[in-house]
Amino acid sequence: MFILIFICVFLFAKILILPPVMTCTTHLFPSGMRLIHLPSSLPVVFIGYQIAAGSRCENPGEEGLAHFCEHASFKGTANRRALQVTGGIERLGGELNAYTTKQDTTYYCTVLKEHARKAFDVLTDMVFHSVYPQRELDKEKEVVCDEIASYDDSPAELIFDEFENMLFDGHPLGHNILGTAGQVRAFTTDHLRRFADRYYLPANTVLFVNGDIAVEKIVKWVESASYPLCPTEATPVDAMPSNLPSTLAQTASPQHKVVEKNTHQAHVVIGSLSYPMFHPRHTPLLLLNNLLGGPSLNARLNASLRERRGLVYTVESTLATYLDAGLWMAYFGCDHDDVEKCCTLVYRELQQLRDKPLGSRQLAMAKRQLKGQIAVAMDNREQATLDNARRFLHYGKPLDIDRLFHDIDRLTPDVLQATAAEVFDPDKLSTLKFL
Repeated sequence: MFILIFICVFLFAKILILPPVMTCTTHLFPSGMRLIHLPSSLPVVFIGYQIAAGSRCENPGEEGLAHFCEHASFKGTANRRALQVTGGIERLGGELNAYTTKQDTTYYCTVLKEHARKAFDVLTDMVFHSVYPQRELDKEKEVVCDEIASYDDSPAELIFDEFENMLFDGHPLGHNILGTAGQVRAFTTDHLRRFADRYYLPANTVLFVNGDIAVEKIVKWVESASYPLCPTEATPVDAMPSNLPSTLAQTASPQHKVVEKNTHQAHVVIGSLSYPMFHPRHTPLLLLNNLLGGPSLNARLNASLRERRGLVYTVESTLATYLDAGLWMAYFGCDHDDVEKCCTLVYRELQQLRDKPLGSRQLAMAKRQLKGQIAVAMDNREQATLDNARRFLHYGKPLDIDRLFHDIDRLTPDVLQATAAEVFDPDKLSTLKFL
């Protein structure tokens, strides 16, 4: 079990996708659960459940409950003891994993094709029939508290969550996925059962399979499952009121905060609210973000702060994209004496994108690079499968690679400059510094 907070940010920001040669097949069950299937000739199968039950679903006082529920689902079901849950997969040479994000929780197995039915049975049991025994919970609490402590010891990771908390203050998106040690230690079996009863429902769930198994066979597995998947009424997170600004023009004044951490290195995030997934300017911002702080050494922030001046080891920018909101962030870590110099250089790069349209050659190179990176990302079959399932869970359809590339090709200097002027407006940029 592990949290893939920043991997999930990466998935939404970079839109990892599946190869165009793979044709998705979908199916809707009477229970309301959806299936997304992707064929593969390889002997390894990925199979799992994604549930619209992330940290944004938690009520006040429940912060950290979605993540703790993920951990606790490994601790025994009505039909299996804890060791039978994990051992049932691992004895077959497979891997059983789970992670929680702000919008969903995922459980999945990686197994050989001949063990896929066994994996389905174990996953179905642990997702829909966990009993959350208090004795096991009391032990697992200390594990999660150690996870919280280790995370707090990593300012380069913690600062992203703190920045989101600052900008989404008062909204469910504005609290840490892990919660606090005090909250975790207060959770009981009843807390977890109530949360699961609200969200761990077939109608709130996508079953995903990537492997050499016929769709018809998977449908029969579900229909003949030992653990019934009965129709339920669910209120998926997608349908919940967000109470977030609908446009950037409505956002609150920027915030500037300094936190004394007494670490060897200073850590800084500069950013602003941006766009949800299907906003018309999401794709322009995707390209601008990649141009500024993507993974390539020629990204503008890396070229300016690291390659030319040697001020930082790490500088990057990223997008966190949610159903109804988005967040753009630039991060760097540097010596304390260089903080203001680095901030000035970041602001300078943002100003250039606001004030100066990209030339035709620059734009062509930026488009080519982004499409190439997306194509390379397709080769990560596991993460592409997980991302495709997430898109289907929240947006009802997998990504159309041809449409995405078409949208990238259609981007113009004017659209990019207008997007930069809105998102990188200095009057909307907030800063958080760990000094």
